[in-house]
Amino acid sequence: MSESVKPAAQDVLVSRSNEIRMVDILIAMARQKTLLISMPIIGGAIALVITLMLKPVFTSSVVLLPPQQQSSGMSAVLGQLGGLGGMTGGLGSLKNPGDLYIGMLQSRTVADILIDRFKLKERYGTSTMARTRKTLENSTKIGAAKSGLITIDVEDHDSQMAADLANAYVKELTLMTETMAVSEASRRRVFFARQLESAKDKLSDAEVNLKKVQEATGMIELVGQVKGLIANTAQLQGTIAAKEVQLSSMRSFATANNPELIRVQEEIRGLNDQLFKLNKGQLSKNGDIAIPTGKIPEVSVEYIRSLRDVKYYETIFELLAKQFEMAKIDEAKDANLIQVLDKALPAEKKSGPKSQLIVLGGILGGALLGVILALFRDFLHRSKLQNPDEQRWQELRATLRNR
Repeated sequence: MSESVKPAAQDVLVSRSNEIRMVDILIAMARQKTLLISMPIIGGAIALVITLMLKPVFTSSVVLLPPQQQSSGMSAVLGQLGGLGGMTGGLGSLKNPGDLYIGMLQSRTVADILIDRFKLKERYGTSTMARTRKTLENSTKIGAAKSGLITIDVEDHDSQMAADLANAYVKELTLMTETMAVSEASRRRVFFARQLESAKDKLSDAEVNLKKVQEATGMIELVGQVKGLIANTAQLQGTIAAKEVQLSSMRSFATANNPELIRVQEEIRGLNDQLFKLNKGQLSKNGDIAIPTGKIPEVSVEYIRSLRDVKYYETIFELLAKQFEMAKIDEAKDANLIQVLDKALPAEKKSGPKSQLIVLGGILGGALLGVILALFRDFLHRSKLQNPDEQRWQELRATLRNR
C-alpha cells in the first residue's frame, strides 16, 4: 500500500514543480513588461523606416493568346496542284505552341535586344551582360495560365519603364515569328521561298544566255515540230525536277515504305520514260513521230539548248511560285498568331515592397526578441539575488568605476 502512494506523491510534486516554473516565467515577464512592450514598438518602427527607404516597385502585365493548333486541310488543296503539295504531310503541327512561344520570350536573343534598346546595363548598374540578363530575368515573370493564356509580368521602379519593357517583349516575339519558321505554313513558305529564289536566279542566267545565242546566230524562233519538241522536253524536265525536289523533301521525314513517297517515285520513273522516248524519236500514243534532238541542224543546236533551258527553268519557277503562293495563303490564316488580349499599361499602384507585411514582421520579431531579453534579464537578476558573493561583485564594479 505504501509503495503505491509514493509514485502518486512524486507525480504531484512534479506537477507542482511545473506549475511553479510556469508561474516563474509569467512573473519574469511581468517584471520586464516595459521591455516586452517597447521591443515590438521599436521593431515595428525600424521596419517602417526600412519600408520608407526602399524604392517602390511597379508591375506591368501583358496577356497574350497563343496560336491554336494548325489545320492540315491545306495538304489536300496543295495536292491538287500536282507539284510539291505532298510534302505538307511531313511538316506536323506544333503540339504545344504556348510552350514554344514562352521559350522564345525567355531566349537570350530577346534579352540582349531589350538590354541594348533600354540601356539596362547602365540602369541596373551591372558590369557584365550575364549579370544584366540575370537581373532582367529576376524582374520578369513569363508563364502560361491554366486557361492557356501567356502572361508577361515585368517589375521596375518606374511604372512607365515596366510597361514599355512588357510591351517590348511582345514586339520582339512578333518580329521573331515573322523571320523564323515556327508554324507548319511558315516552314513551307520558307522552304519554297528558298527554292523559288534559286530557280529565279537560274532562269535569269538562262535568259541572258539565250539572248547571247540569239545575237550570235541571228535565230529568233523555231516553229513546227521542233518547237513542240523543245516545249515538251522542257515541260517534262521541269516536271521531273519539281517531283525530285518533292521526293527529296519527303525523304527527310518519310520512310521508304511511305505510300506517298512510293507514288512520287513511280511518277518520276514514268516521266523519265516519256522523256527517253521523246529524245529517241519513238512513236507516241497518237501515232505522231517526235523528231529526235540529235537530228536538229547543227546551226540551231546551241539556240535550241538555250531555249530549252529557259523553258525548263520557267516551268520550275511557275510550279514553285504556285506552291509559294499557296503557302503564303495558308500562313495568312495565322497572320494574327500573336494576339494581345491585355496591353501593358503603367501601374497606378506599387506592387512592392509590401509595407504592411514588413511592419508586421518587425513587430513580431521585436516581440520575440523582447521575450528572450526579458527572460534573460530576469534570470540575471535572480542569479544575483541568490549569489552569496554579490557583495564582492559590487566591490569589484565599484573599484572599476573609481579607476
